[in-house]
This record gives sequence, C-alpha cells and structure tokens, in this order.
Amino acid sequence: MLKIGWFSTGRGPGSRKLLAAVQDEIASGRLDAHIAGVFCNRDLGEDENTDLFLEQVRGNSAPLVSLSSREFRRRLGEKPVLKGDLLPEWRSEYDREAIRLLEPYPFDIGVLAGYMLIFTEVFLSEYDLLNLHPASPGGPKGIWQDVIWQLIEARANRAGVMMHLATPELDKGPPVTFCTYPIRGPAFDPLWRYADARTVEDIKAAEGEANALFAEIRRQGVAREVPLVIETLRALADRRIRISGKRPTNASGNPIAPADLTQEIERVVAETAA
Repeated sequence: MLKIGWFSTGRGPGSRKLLAAVQDEIASGRLDAHIAGVFCNRDLGEDENTDLFLEQVRGNSAPLVSLSSREFRRRLGEKPVLKGDLLPEWRSEYDREAIRLLEPYPFDIGVLAGYMLIFTEVFLSEYDLLNLHPASPGGPKGIWQDVIWQLIEARANRAGVMMHLATPELDKGPPVTFCTYPIRGPAFDPLWRYADARTVEDIKAAEGEANALFAEIRRQGVAREVPLVIETLRALADRRIRISGKRPTNASGNPIAPADLTQEIERVVAETAA
C-alpha cells in the first residue's frame, strides 16, 4: 500500500476538492494507498479558506500537522521572502522543524497540492515530493496565470499538466507523468481569432483573466488536474512507476521517460462530462 504525505496551504476550494477526490478514490478501493499525514504551513485562525481546509482534514482520519511559516518567521524576527529572493537560513530551520513533526507519520511519496512554500534542500534530501504544474514537460514555467499568458503569446496548439519531482529550483524538477490537450479546434478557434488580432498586453489591459480564451484554457486544464494526480498515484501504488535517486524508474529500477497519461486522462474527462 502506498503511503502518501499531503502538503497544502489550503488557500481555496481547489485544495479541498483535490484532497477529497484522492480520499474518495482510496475509500472506494480503486487506489491502494492511504494518506499517512497532512501538513499545512498555516495554523487555525490565520485564513478563512485555510480554516475550511483544516476542518476538512480533521473531519477525516488522516493525521494533521500544522506549522505556521508566518509565525515561525516572526518568532525569529525575520522578514518575508520576496519572489525571486534566495531562500534565507530560517527557511531551512523551518524545514528541519517540519521534518521533526512529520517523523511519526512516515510516507513513501509526498504530494504538493497547493503548497505555497518552496522547500529547501534540507527537506528534499529527506523526502520525495511530487508537484502539480499546469504545463507539459518543456512547457511554460511559473504560476498558472503566467503559463496561460505564455501559451497565448506563443500561439500554442496544445497545453498540458504534469506531475514532477520538487527541487529547490521552481518548476525544474524531473517530470514523472503528464497529459496534454488541444487548445485549437471548434471550441477554441473563434476565441483565437479574437486574440490573434491583439497583443497579450492589450488583452491583459482590456479584459485580463476574464478573456474568453484565457478562461477556456484554464477550464480545460483544471478538468485534468485531479485525474492526473489520481492516475499518477495509481501508477506509483501499482509499482508501474517508482521514484529512485530523485528520478522516475520502472519496477526494476531503470530510469524511464515521464509517462504520458493523456489517453487515461481523456477517458476520465469524457466520462465526467457525460
């Protein structure tokens, strides 16, 4: 049975939906796994959305470990880490404390599901962690908004979602699984005709994320995120994929290319839409 460590800041309904979907898959017997522990970098009372997530976890059987990164930083008298900054030493200290708190709840693989901190080498040397990224291998980097704008600017034909191993370098870890989907065709072509006549900066200024093409790319990506997480965990539970030496391998321990799960994911998406 695959033992899963679950990591989330719990910022919104997507975090709750993803955890619930995996728990349902386990409860149904379709996924031979259990969630060994849930780790959150916020405490109860810090954020209304996170409070809902923490209440959801407490309503289930998985152990909950919370350690407020904000309060940890404040106790040390440190400043917030800004985007692009090198991680300061206090972040390594935070990760050491997280490791200590997680010791009673060992797991085989960690899943970063809306976890808003970058782990340091201290933590990554201890655990293998999978991160969900809204692009296929070799695709755009950054948060999901940045990815979609880059796809539009590049006039891309396909988009994707992948699970990759977390590293201290954001979005640069080895891909483990992925799926792709077309962003051309009957549903998209009218939206592209409107976008093709304008620059990305013009679209951002006039409509921003309300732009119909932007919204449709996002909708199609979100529809594939939960299935990809579940199918990746299923592949690990069935030992079709293993993680060894911070790389995906087959059951014999030989390195393998990231698994293209597009067919499996499209089947799930079609069944859900039916």
